[in-house]
Amino acid sequence: MNQEVRDFVVEKSKELIAAPTCCGELREAARAWLAAAGTEKEAAETEKYLAELEADIVTVDGLIAFAESEGGKKVFGEEKAKEVAAHAREIKGQGALYCDCPACAAVEAILARKEQMTV
Repeated sequence: MNQEVRDFVVEKSKELIAAPTCCGELREAARAWLAAAGTEKEAAETEKYLAELEADIVTVDGLIAFAESEGGKKVFGEEKAKEVAAHAREIKGQGALYCDCPACAAVEAILARKEQMTV
């Protein structure tokens, strides 16, 4: 991975770690990748990191389904769940494939550079 790509992924990984919507497993994967960046362990950690990123990004359809579920209503509250579902429908109508929360936005940006990360 070249330095420009590494710098980009470092920046986005720090955003991901700071995102309140980032799950614990992904936060730990980001920290492990950051610790390995620029070392002989980078390639192995990149593989693990990419797998976790792909597993944890939420599709816009998944967000709609979750927001409308009983679990989503418990997490967000009844009114906020309706707002989240409406927002997700709105961004889907604009062509979004993924949730646009801070964590998913960082994941999407990193995954857009996936091919450059594995070179």
